[in-house]
Amino acid sequence: FVVKKDGSRELFDRAKVLSGIMKATEKRPVNAEELTNQIEAEIQNSLRQDVPTREIGEMIMRALKEKDQVAYVRFASVYREFKDIDTFLELAMNRSFEDTD
Repeated sequence: FVVKKDGSRELFDRAKVLSGIMKATEKRPVNAEELTNQIEAEIQNSLRQDVPTREIGEMIMRALKEKDQVAYVRFASVYREFKDIDTFLELAMNRSFEDTD
C-alpha cells in the first residue's frame, strides 16, 4: 500500500508512477519504463507494507537526478509545488530540491 498525504491508503499504482516519470522525461534520453521498474523494485525490496507517497516521490527524484538534470527539474518543479519563480530559480541553481519541504 501507499500512504497518501491525507493519511489514506491505497494500492500501489505503477501506472501513476510511470505517468509522472513519462511527463518529466518527455523528449529526454531516459527510459521511463526502466526507471519505473527500478522504483517499483526498490519499493518491493523495502519489504514494507506501507510506503508514504512522499518517499516514492523522493525515490523518483533521486533516480531522475542521476539520469537527467532536465527531467529531474521538471519532476521536482511539479512535485514540490513551488509557490513562486524565485524559490524555483534559487533551488534550480543550487540543485537542492531534495532538501526542501
